[in-house]
Amino acid sequence: MRAAADGLRLGGAVALGVVTALGELVFLVLALPFLGDPNVRAAARRLARLEARRLRLDVTALDVTAPAGPPHAGPSEGGRAMGYLAARLPVGVLGGLVITLLVYGVTIAAQAAFAWSRGEPFDGMLPSPPLLAYLSVAGFVALFLVLSGLAGVHALERALAARMLGPDPTEALRRRIAELAESRAGIVTAVDSERRRIERDLHDGLQQRLVALSMLIGRSLRGRPELLQQAHEEAQRALTELREVAWRVYPSGLDSLGLGEALAGVAERSVVPVTVDCRLERRPPTAVETAAYFVVCEAVTNAAKHSGATLVTVEVGREGGAVVVRVRDDGAGGAREAGGGLSGLARRVAALDGRFEVASPPGGPTTITAVLPCA
Repeated sequence: MRAAADGLRLGGAVALGVVTALGELVFLVLALPFLGDPNVRAAARRLARLEARRLRLDVTALDVTAPAGPPHAGPSEGGRAMGYLAARLPVGVLGGLVITLLVYGVTIAAQAAFAWSRGEPFDGMLPSPPLLAYLSVAGFVALFLVLSGLAGVHALERALAARMLGPDPTEALRRRIAELAESRAGIVTAVDSERRRIERDLHDGLQQRLVALSMLIGRSLRGRPELLQQAHEEAQRALTELREVAWRVYPSGLDSLGLGEALAGVAERSVVPVTVDCRLERRPPTAVETAAYFVVCEAVTNAAKHSGATLVTVEVGREGGAVVVRVRDDGAGGAREAGGGLSGLARRVAALDGRFEVASPPGGPTTITAVLPCA
């Protein structure tokens, strides 16, 4: 059933391509004297975008809107679209021939079946078992060839659009190098920022507690043993803070327990109620696990400190070839990706070629999404 639906959709796409090819032929003939007109070039780009949508290609990935540069440096603005419209005319003709063969074959088969069902000869022939067997085999072979032709025409159209409208390979390589350089610089900045944060935690928190503990022990040694209980409590708080700092540096339980158990530990330590739904059939790469863990930690920390949330929901699962992390809270909203902790997470995710999004309208709720490729 699904194969039949796909076949009808494919045939419809090719048939529509034949119709649009005729329309584009008329457009090219009428536009020939006005190739330098910006309106004509804009119309060519619009037609190219429509063809890309018909072929279910990502329009944003195709170069059908941006100027290609000055005339002496390459094709003028809209020139690639005009060239594509001209190049796809033979493909449209080929699709028309395949559609014509399909319609002709179905018509002949229907006429023969109708005539023989009434006991009348068709083209001077009466049905017989050998003739029916021969025609059935020949018909199935012909149908297979025609359907293969439809698939071939559709694939040729997609390849032609991607080749003629796609970005220049050299320019795409330059962009990719720039992205990698930017993500590398971003992750270095994120690491430095995290180091400064750990230093502040050690200096302003743990170090002060240890100084206070040392003073309490010194006073107790001078004849005030009742301060030992206070010193013991201070030591416990210092150990708790030290453990928190160590987990922010790297969660040791992540290696042995896995992401699900590590996130359960985050939920237990949080001052805001956190529900965790981690559905991973197999463990992702270590770098992906670590990034997912820190995304959840930072999002939960922000919700507890800044949003006034009463509930945080964490969802982790696979979608295609990526691990998707979504953290939602019912707080006041207003979080921005450019904020300190979130910007560091964005750089960490970008270093893995991932995608990081923050949706936090005023009044809430806030949803933080990280898509981490596993390839």
